Amino acid sequence: MPLEQVVQLFPALADLPFREGYIRSIIYVSLYVSVTAVTLSTLFSLPVAMLMGFTDFPGKGLVKSVINTGMGFPSVVVGLLVLFAVSNQGPLGPLELIFTKEAMIMSQFVLATPPITAISLAAISGVSENVRDAARVLGGTRLDVALVVIKEARYGIATAILAGFGRAISEVGSVLIVGGNITGSDGISKTRTLTTAIQLEARQGRYDTAMVLGAVLLALVLTVNAIVVRLGDEGAMR
Repeated sequence: MPLEQVVQLFPALADLPFREGYIRSIIYVSLYVSVTAVTLSTLFSLPVAMLMGFTDFPGKGLVKSVINTGMGFPSVVVGLLVLFAVSNQGPLGPLELIFTKEAMIMSQFVLATPPITAISLAAISGVSENVRDAARVLGGTRLDVALVVIKEARYGIATAILAGFGRAISEVGSVLIVGGNITGSDGISKTRTLTTAIQLEARQGRYDTAMVLGAVLLALVLTVNAIVVRLGDEGAMR
């Protein structure tokens, strides 16, 4: 829906300066931070999941427990840890990352990695051993076997990535702590995301803007959930 029609539905938006650029900048920051974080998390999580899915090593059970525990790790605690890391007293202080999109990406990376790793590992481990045996019988190398298993687990891996994105895009606690919920003097978002903007707009009584932002966030989350359900159905029909 064009923003002009949105303004007609919510007339109060027209009375607020920079509303159009404000809303668009918030959507951009949210997508930029979440997509970047999930991309980096995927590049890290998939090799870890494949390593754990294809090999046995001492402490494997402990690593699985840590990953599963990370899926429920409080986001505000993640925010505090990242804030400490990027603060002037922290190890990353010289990089001056505090209250930047990069710091927000770090926090979302930490939050998205456990679900992507855990769900991908479950998908890889769930591939029938007969598939691996068939690949070996046909003369496949370890790499060939791994590629066959990954192909069989592709729906579960895609679901893992989308689940990680859903966790990242809907996050509020950690990004509020490390990002600062900042906009420029022109009303354009610097570190303000959909979730933190909704919280602020609602507190300041600008419910029309909060509802528009909430509708955008809901549409994104529902789209991700619909894709996850579709992939799950396709995987079940194989």
